[in-house]
Amino acid sequence: MDILEIIESWLWSPALEKTTGPAKAGVHIVRFVYALIRDGVTGTLTLRAMGLVYVTILSVVPLLALTFSVLKSFGYHRKVEPLLYNFLAPLGARGEDLTRQVMGFVDNIKGGLLAGIGLILLIYTSVSMIKKVEDSFNYVFRVEHSRNVLQRFSEYLSVLLIGPVLMVTAMGLLAYVGNLDIVQNAAGISGIHETTLLVGQLLPYILISGLFTFSYMFIPNTRVNFFAALGGGITGGILWSTTGLLFTRFVVSATRNIDIYASFAVVIVALMWLYLSWLILLIGAQTAFYLQKPEYLRIGYKPLNIGNRLREKIGLEVIFEAARRFRDGKAPITADEIATQIDQPGLVISPVLRRLTNAGLIAESGKQGLIPGRDPATIKISDILGAIRNDHQRDIFNHGKWALDVNAIDLRINRSIEDFYSNLSVYDALSTATDNDEQTPNI
Repeated sequence: MDILEIIESWLWSPALEKTTGPAKAGVHIVRFVYALIRDGVTGTLTLRAMGLVYVTILSVVPLLALTFSVLKSFGYHRKVEPLLYNFLAPLGARGEDLTRQVMGFVDNIKGGLLAGIGLILLIYTSVSMIKKVEDSFNYVFRVEHSRNVLQRFSEYLSVLLIGPVLMVTAMGLLAYVGNLDIVQNAAGISGIHETTLLVGQLLPYILISGLFTFSYMFIPNTRVNFFAALGGGITGGILWSTTGLLFTRFVVSATRNIDIYASFAVVIVALMWLYLSWLILLIGAQTAFYLQKPEYLRIGYKPLNIGNRLREKIGLEVIFEAARRFRDGKAPITADEIATQIDQPGLVISPVLRRLTNAGLIAESGKQGLIPGRDPATIKISDILGAIRNDHQRDIFNHGKWALDVNAIDLRINRSIEDFYSNLSVYDALSTATDNDEQTPNI
């Protein structure tokens, strides 16, 4: 075993599973921290952060130009510059230079260019950037399918067009409230003055954490629990603000060495800060995911191995519960509800659901609910077992050259299952279970 397997065998040992009270909470915290460090060192988060840096370089000017074109109609376009400078503040004096350069690039985009093909290219580039961010978030949240093209443009553009206006408006309201006489007079009171200073110091952390929380709830193509997203947002916000302070000190202390690169220094420093920012954003997303699905703490991104018998029982459970809800006119059951019901981690449900969906036996309704893919009266038990056991067109390796005796045994097994269960439908099985007062049919 390697060192990680040794650590995991100890952290998830039966002795630690039996701990209670504060000791149990401490064990969970240690597991959580270990999982984040392991994924940061051995996972692909660092590679994805590097990829997002490349996408940012290509898309930042078109993204700002599109934002400017919207804010210009409200007279708010110059208020974006302080936001960009605050993001680049850890770069020190070079942050000011880079802010001026980026704003110069944006100013060079004339109004005439924001029409026709120019506008289409700007929108496409901006949407493509958010698509890359969504792909990274979907990877963290174990989501296999991105939004379709229609959802992508409608939802992304709503954020690109409305988001900046709301952000600048909120900043203006905060400034207006802060300048009111009653607020100024209250700030002069001793106790309130200290509280105001504390809030002022915490406000950057709060704003960044709120932005991260919104990103974790909106961008992934899955439902993210608010408290999980908030936990990830707070973690990411604290890391980002703290890293910004440390990075500023690094830039100041390394000025002589950086000056060796002359005019390239600002580019190098900016790339380093972009990389750290994206990596922190992904670490916060990883935190939100583990808060929502702690059963993944041990496995991380390692491939999951489960036996065929467990897959078949899960498949039967999924089909039966979906058919029972469908028959009784109740709301569709979700994968998380099934995992809780059978006391199994959600990660073992996904591969079975994938095969049932590919076979057309299960379909997704709104809000991740699961419904039968066709009339349950036409779904045979042999169909369910076959969907899990047999090859599918979407399987990569669905062919091979087998020995005659292997093919003969495989054929006999399939025929036995088909002969025994070909006349037993899902509704028949549910009726049998009801008649016998059992939870699942005795098949």
